[in-house]
Amino acid sequence: MPRGGGNYYNFTKIRDAIDSVGAKVNVIGVVLECGFPRRSRGTDWFVSVRIIDETHQDPGLSVNIFTDRNECPRILSVGDIIQFQRLMIKRHVDKVNAVFSKKFSTFAIYYGSDARSLSPYHASKTFRERDHDKNFLIDLRRWLKNFHFHEGANYFSSIREMKGGEDFHLVCKIIHIHEGAGNEWMAFVWDGTDAPPANILQKLEDETKHPLPLHLEPFPLPRDTLCSFPAVGTVLRVISQDLENDNLRLLKTGEWVKLVNLLCEVHAGLWRCVLTPFTKLRCTPKEDRLKLERKRLFNERLAQSPENLMQMPFGGFPSPQVTEVDDSDDDHAIFLTLMDVVASSELPARFKCVVRVIAASPWQAADFLFPAGIDRIRLTLEDSAARIHAFLYAEDGVKFFDGQSSVEALEVKRNALLGVRVNNDGVQDDPRRNPPWVQVWLKSETDQQGNPHYRIFGTKVVAA
Repeated sequence: MPRGGGNYYNFTKIRDAIDSVGAKVNVIGVVLECGFPRRSRGTDWFVSVRIIDETHQDPGLSVNIFTDRNECPRILSVGDIIQFQRLMIKRHVDKVNAVFSKKFSTFAIYYGSDARSLSPYHASKTFRERDHDKNFLIDLRRWLKNFHFHEGANYFSSIREMKGGEDFHLVCKIIHIHEGAGNEWMAFVWDGTDAPPANILQKLEDETKHPLPLHLEPFPLPRDTLCSFPAVGTVLRVISQDLENDNLRLLKTGEWVKLVNLLCEVHAGLWRCVLTPFTKLRCTPKEDRLKLERKRLFNERLAQSPENLMQMPFGGFPSPQVTEVDDSDDDHAIFLTLMDVVASSELPARFKCVVRVIAASPWQAADFLFPAGIDRIRLTLEDSAARIHAFLYAEDGVKFFDGQSSVEALEVKRNALLGVRVNNDGVQDDPRRNPPWVQVWLKSETDQQGNPHYRIFGTKVVAA
């Protein structure tokens, strides 16, 4: 049924609009979900918005908007209110949606439930505001204050549950937004869980010419930015190769969001997610059940773990068959993450960590002979929070390899440490590696330029 009186102007409730296939309708609703504008197959730009009202919430009404690039709705936040005039209701296969045409449709967008302003903050050029709008806006805001959208418990996953090459839906907190040159940007998101350790698809010798990166962003983040990251849990990188920076207004640092249809990828052994043409941003109220659940689970993770284990990677219990550490000077040390190491302002400092050793330079065991070989070895370490380079020097290197002087014995230790599988001839014929979790002692120092520098000490590879 239409809302309001008079034939010259009315709103149709969303429930009734869905039953009005072939008709043009005016609707007003809450933005439950919206996509990111992209170029259509023609000359127009396309963006999809899903709206709800008090008559229909699941799945809502999808509005497909085709218009000029500069005329796309500039929605500042999912959960705001939008009205459309002269939408065409269509049926596609077994689904009903609405189509916005730049020839005759108009829109206006208003702030959501916490706002007082009754004027739109963005509207199409041909939109004409009417006094009736204010009453509908007030009613919808009043309804929205007490509305709770109930989503299936299994609809959204956690970072811990990611699988490469698959789409998934994520409830997460925006930790940081990095804007690069042109349309390059990256969002850093977190939900309190650890990404699963990924296989390293690189042979040991590839580290010489193509070293594994420490991060996915083109340049290291400023230290003050890194220090603001959580020490526990994976900070996941989210990228888009064709989304314009202007659309980053939908992602606000410090806010929790729901991202629908992210594509998971592993790049150089590091997890990342990609915004696809099908990715949507979904409304996440302040008291959203899933958001509160993620916070609760993280707090329980810290509270229920013994103090010395609370910052250990989830599922990353170290293998006692690979390394041992010397705790004689500090047998009560707690495990810390590599983000703790990177963010520490104390220099020098010592850290006990559980990590995976994913690369070595040089990689040949013959070069591990101290002092006959080179005077240092660079190892690439990772945990669920960060990657760093750490170095072995002189007597620390001798102890690390348990004083072995046989190249064959060193190869066995190296292969166990880096997860290398060899054939009967001792050759690595499979580039896939899954390094084990191991304990190490790290010491942070400064180099000649005053930059942090990390070395391994008090650690021994016992695999034989």
